[in-house]
Amino acid sequence: MSRPRIVIVGAGFAGYRTARTLSRLTRHQADITLLNPTDYFLYLPLLPQVAAGILEPRRVSVSLSGTLPHVRLVLGEADGIDLDGHTVHYTGPEGEEGTLPFDRLVLAAGSVNKLLPVPGVAEHAHGFRGLPEALYLRDHVTRQVELAAAAKDRAECAARCTFVVVGAGYTGTEVAAHGAMYTDAQVRRHPMRTGMRPRWMLLDVAPRVLPEMDERLSRTAERVLRQRGVDVRMGTSVKEATHDGVLLTDGSTVDTRTLVWCVGVRPDPLVESLGLPLERGRLLVDSHLRVPGRPEVFACGDAAAVPDLNQPGQYTPMTAQHAWRHGKVCAQNVAASLGVGRRRAYRHRDMGFVVDLGGAKAAANPLGLPMSGPAAGAVTRGYHLAAMPGNRVRVAADWLLDAVLPRQAVQLGLVRSWSVPLESASPEVARVPGRPERARQAGTGTGERDAVDPGAERAGEERSEEQPAGSPSQDRPSGEPAKNQPGGEPAKNQPGGEPAKNQSHAEPREEQPHGSRSGSTRASGTPRRAAETAGPPARGTRKPRKTSGTSGATRSATPAAPSGPTRSADGPADPGPEPPADQPPPGPDIAPGPVKRTDGRAAEGDS
Repeated sequence: MSRPRIVIVGAGFAGYRTARTLSRLTRHQADITLLNPTDYFLYLPLLPQVAAGILEPRRVSVSLSGTLPHVRLVLGEADGIDLDGHTVHYTGPEGEEGTLPFDRLVLAAGSVNKLLPVPGVAEHAHGFRGLPEALYLRDHVTRQVELAAAAKDRAECAARCTFVVVGAGYTGTEVAAHGAMYTDAQVRRHPMRTGMRPRWMLLDVAPRVLPEMDERLSRTAERVLRQRGVDVRMGTSVKEATHDGVLLTDGSTVDTRTLVWCVGVRPDPLVESLGLPLERGRLLVDSHLRVPGRPEVFACGDAAAVPDLNQPGQYTPMTAQHAWRHGKVCAQNVAASLGVGRRRAYRHRDMGFVVDLGGAKAAANPLGLPMSGPAAGAVTRGYHLAAMPGNRVRVAADWLLDAVLPRQAVQLGLVRSWSVPLESASPEVARVPGRPERARQAGTGTGERDAVDPGAERAGEERSEEQPAGSPSQDRPSGEPAKNQPGGEPAKNQPGGEPAKNQSHAEPREEQPHGSRSGSTRASGTPRRAAETAGPPARGTRKPRKTSGTSGATRSATPAAPSGPTRSADGPADPGPEPPADQPPPGPDIAPGPVKRTDGRAAEGDS
């Protein structure tokens, strides 16, 4: 008799804990397969410290193959599940497709950035759900401070030194607290204008910071933020975002080049395609984490609506602590369904929360005891070291080095802004040219998907502030494109007409045009390809692009710029051979010129 096959989709807190516990319980009596787009488990609570330069990225990344020796790891993203046929269809990192048969299925797909119907947010904001976004934010903040120090215009300097964080929950509060410390340390090494200093803003429609925590901890966190100069505005959010600033709900306008979106998360859109009952986008399960009517399917983590037995009628919140505990109970119940052990219902006891505010400051209430100051900081870091499944010594060493050595404020340029769009079904994976993208509609509850053409979104490389020799920028503080860039004038003969005029700086649009093919409604048991890999559009042709600022909004088509060479001012240039379909456009890290928008909005810039 063959061994039962268990497939776990997702390696977040819930999926990782499920795989590790199942490996121990089954003792080689089952084949366990873990499907995940990356080969590491990401410890999300320490991600703000990666963005602030305290921890290196590998410190918060725990190797799956190294810590799960008896679990088979398959790299890929699930894009279709046939519940009747007991198979999971996936797309690998290089476009290859495969199918995994299962006898037991655990859905732990996690969550993605939550979108709100705010104009311009999808184009100009960046989330904070994965390593690529944290690395991009660190590079971006470092670059803005360096450009502000060299800016001749006082208004431009102030705009580049203004950083807006939307969402005063755990993530947003920690990002603002650590970010303020990071930029203050960076400014001390740069000669700034008299009276100019970095300005961080924390916005939320909630009445107070950390509304989900005890009010005393909320006051502690707000006091620390204000001591560091963070402009905390409760009851206020973003009404509209543009490439050079944001319009707030109180009517004021803030000039900024940075908008960090931390308003929360929503379940991974994969669960919508199953055709099973949902609760606000989460898959409904019973107290044993089993899907009703599907005894072979379990769900846990942010993708599952688990009944809260301590508060009847409610569901457990989408937090890392609950996801970690879900994983253990889910593994025990899966093993029990195979005849190993007994099943149990999920019931939790609140052990308290910790919020790291940087340095020796923190807010914590372990076992219901409110704490602040250095004592809370010690408890917070001790909790993280105990909770991490690996890399404890390396994390402690980085903390020690940060306490005695200055941080290295350098921008590596490894992650471009167009490769970490806010609207992404896979925030843990940076978008790269030629890579098949798991395209999912931003809205929830629709069950529809769009196929993305990755070959048409290659032109989003950030433009260098100083153009190469022979390419003067014509002293353009507003960021207008240079006249003689390599390869000819930018976007001279593009379908959009003239280049965008009022760019806020010298970086092109964040989200480059890409194809948009409308997908059909996904029914349960109907796997299909997640994306189609198409080459770049033919020269002189037009391709539609997605312009999404709302969750589940209708997407409109806008003509995109051809990726072929353009003509110089002195006459036609030799276009040379066409670039391969999986290569970025020619030029020394310079994308094709910006395109004039035809939908009435200003052109996107770096956010």
